[in-house]
Amino acid sequence: MFERPAGSVLVFQLEIPIRWGDMDAMGHMNNTVYFRFLEQTRISWFESMGLRSHRATGEGMIVVNAHCTFVRQIEYPGTVLCRHYVGPLGKSSFETFAEMSRTDDPQTVYAYGGAKGIWVDYAAQKSRPLPDAVREEMLRPRLG
Repeated sequence: MFERPAGSVLVFQLEIPIRWGDMDAMGHMNNTVYFRFLEQTRISWFESMGLRSHRATGEGMIVVNAHCTFVRQIEYPGTVLCRHYVGPLGKSSFETFAEMSRTDDPQTVYAYGGAKGIWVDYAAQKSRPLPDAVREEMLRPRLG
């Protein structure tokens, strides 16, 4: 079973309904949908910090790696609970981790994954140090 790295903090969680169209021919949630759920959780976390778009400032986050491990099949109907963690922050990078459960079975992890993000200057296409305000917001839990 996956163990989150030491120092990772639960910062966000999101419930996402499973749609009929999320299933594949095998009768369970298609593997691409897991990545969409992880992405939506990460984006909703960013939005909860007020980081909807940094195009105006010319800098923001990009994902350089994403991964997912499928532990159990998720089937329709139901709702997925994504618990989102952030690991220790680097100079310009950060790691996120997520566990996916069902709301009717919240103690069982059905999948886990994460992404590595880099803070970048969009025009220069180079990494930039994470701004102090962003660092503070990333480590502040938003579980309500």
